[in-house]
Order: sequence, then C-alpha cells, then structure tokens
Amino acid sequence: MPLSETAESQKDKQEKMKMLSKETNVNNEEIGILVQSTYYSQHKEINKGASMKQLFQDWPFVFQEIGMGVHFKQLTGIDLKEMFFASLDKKRAQLLKFLKTTSTERKKQVMRAAAKLEVSRGQLEGGSKDVKDMVILLLAYFEERQEVMFHHVEESFLAEDVVDKLPVTPCIIVSALCMMFGSFYCFNIHYLVELASTLEFLQRCFFNINPDKKQLPINPKVLTLIADLADHDWRTSS
Repeated sequence: MPLSETAESQKDKQEKMKMLSKETNVNNEEIGILVQSTYYSQHKEINKGASMKQLFQDWPFVFQEIGMGVHFKQLTGIDLKEMFFASLDKKRAQLLKFLKTTSTERKKQVMRAAAKLEVSRGQLEGGSKDVKDMVILLLAYFEERQEVMFHHVEESFLAEDVVDKLPVTPCIIVSALCMMFGSFYCFNIHYLVELASTLEFLQRCFFNINPDKKQLPINPKVLTLIADLADHDWRTSS
C-alpha cells in the first residue's frame, strides 16, 4: 500500500468510485488518479480469488477502459492502448501481407479465411477493419476457433442483456481487443487453451510482453510465425 494511504482512505476512495460509476459524466483524470491510488486494494482482492461479479461491484471502473488501462500499467509498466497502436502502426501491413499471401500457400484454413474477408470487404474501414482481419487470420493460421474469441450480439443490446450468455473468460464483443487482452492480466486469468497461440503472439508482438524464456518458453507455433515473418520481411525488402 502507498505510504500516504491507509485502509480507511482506500475504503473511502473505493466508495467514491462506486458512487461516480453511477454518474453519466465523470472526469477521466480524477478516475485515473483514484484507480491508481487504490491499485493495491484492487489487486489484493483479485489475488484472493474474488468472483468477477464481486469485483465488478467493488471496483466498477477496472472493467472500463480508463480504469483497466491504469490497472494494467501499474501491473506491467506498459500503456495498454499506446503500446498496441504503436505496434499496429509498425507491424500491421507486414503481418497482413504475410498472412494473406505467403501463409495461404501452406495453410488452407488461412486461404479460406482470407477469401471470406474479401467477400465481407467494405463493412468496416481503415484501422478497425485491419485489426479485425488480422485477428481472424491469426486464428486461422494457428488453427484456433473464432467463436471462442468473438461473440456476436446486436448493437442495441446492453451489457446486462448478454452478460449471462458469455463465457467466464475474456472474449471480444465488437472489437474491444485491448480490453479483452488486458483482462487476462488484470484479473489473473490463464490464456484459454483454444486461443493460446493467438494470444501469445499478440502478447509478444503487439503488447511487447516477453517473459524470460527460461521461465516461460515461447510457444513453438508462435516462434515459427515470428521467424517466418522476419524471413519474409528480409526477403521482400532486399
């Protein structure tokens, strides 16, 4: 706990955030400061194994973009969205080109996924479309199932309309990729076996989280893709 904090001050700030979460217009800077100063209490409760329902009641802003970003940075030292978008700018074009060309020569499932994306072209534009395409092609490359990561709901639905129908692990509704990924870290959730390769690739190449190889060896499938991308980049730029 920060030296300037006490159990009582942490509780007071927690109650203040609960009240603020019910308001429609909040000051993001104020929320960020409150979440940062109560990080100790948040993560202590998470480490004790509190249920998601209880955590949502106790720390509602950690389930929102501003709060999760602050919590993730306190935990990892990485700015969640800033790191992802910086990596996206540098690596998106190369990765999409590789997945849509070179990899389709070896993996029929990637070729089929790429063909489906061409059919649906125009539904999304720019960065959003590229991110969607990238994740779908990565899932196809690693032979992992889209339906485990993506859950399709009507745009008019509210959170309470769908929450009981969702899996207990993080998934993407619409394109909340950063928050989906951040949830695994903020709430101490293991990667799903069905998505392990895709999530580890995103972890290492887009969120720049690379644990010591001795403690956590790189997934062989992920290592192969990283090596192939490096080789492809060298060949196409030479």
